[in-house]
Amino acid sequence: MEQAENETKMTSEAEPGAHEAFVSLSKAANELIIGQHRLMERLLIALLSNGHLLVEGAPGLAKTTAIKVIADRIEGDFHRIQFTPDLLPADLTGTEIYRPQEGSFEFQQGPIFHNLILADEVNRAPAKVQSALLEAMGEHQVTVGRVTYRLPPLFLVMATQNPIEQEGTYPLPEAQLDRFLMHVSIGYPDGAAEKEILKLARQQARDELSEQSAAPVLVTQEQVFLAQNAVLNLFMAPALEDYIVQLVLASREPGSWDKELSRLVSFGGSPRATIAIDRCARARAWLDQREFVSPDDIHAVIHDVMRHRVLLSYEAEADGVTVDQLTDRLLDLVPVP
Repeated sequence: MEQAENETKMTSEAEPGAHEAFVSLSKAANELIIGQHRLMERLLIALLSNGHLLVEGAPGLAKTTAIKVIADRIEGDFHRIQFTPDLLPADLTGTEIYRPQEGSFEFQQGPIFHNLILADEVNRAPAKVQSALLEAMGEHQVTVGRVTYRLPPLFLVMATQNPIEQEGTYPLPEAQLDRFLMHVSIGYPDGAAEKEILKLARQQARDELSEQSAAPVLVTQEQVFLAQNAVLNLFMAPALEDYIVQLVLASREPGSWDKELSRLVSFGGSPRATIAIDRCARARAWLDQREFVSPDDIHAVIHDVMRHRVLLSYEAEADGVTVDQLTDRLLDLVPVP
């Protein structure tokens, strides 16, 4: 009992330091990635929620740069994996190498054993490679032969996919998409932001030539774990928990709220959607330096959580209805507590 109280006290004393570290990380990231504030926020939410991110957007929108900026400022290893049609699962997980001197096999770890992973153009890899990645994401482990290897405690995957090219791609099945905490869709920045990007690109080029780049501020792994624990302990009113459950149930049976919506949905959000909305809303409130979750936090994250979890019917696709539009309608129908 006394030991538990001491641990709680130590956590509460250390958590403000973790909060300051994440505030500094967010500020530094948004100074370097202009026009993608929402993407940077989602990356931090995924990190705080111990989840993974699927980012969809056209080329050149700083998807790769975004996670590299975060990785440079977090204690741990980063690795970028370019997914291609000829990739093999062993290229991701690692393989056993025979040592003739010792007459035995030794496991050589693959790039998946790093702390932060960029799975670039994940839909270009065949099903076996995607399956190996999704096992790592869901179970925090990889299996090679008969042996299972645990991944590092700090482990985040940001996968990207290009929506404008379909040739030579292997779309992720809907059931596997459920492993991602959020599916973020990003667009082009506005004119003012693009002008700032131009200035920043010139300045970064000068810094690289003169080797005067400032040393990044690091967030330690201990601070990340303290922040994740603080997010889990953040207060959420029971009425808001019920609200989250009702929203997910409404995505499964929208006809109970509006009969015309019943023909639009084939499958609604899974229990993972309920958990993801809860985690993401808590993380957003914590980043906003609040000690409680509000309905605005739920509304801010629910589209990214539901976008890849709700499977629309053929009728909805024929009518041009999107999951975001359906989610907006459910938010209008389900009363806010």
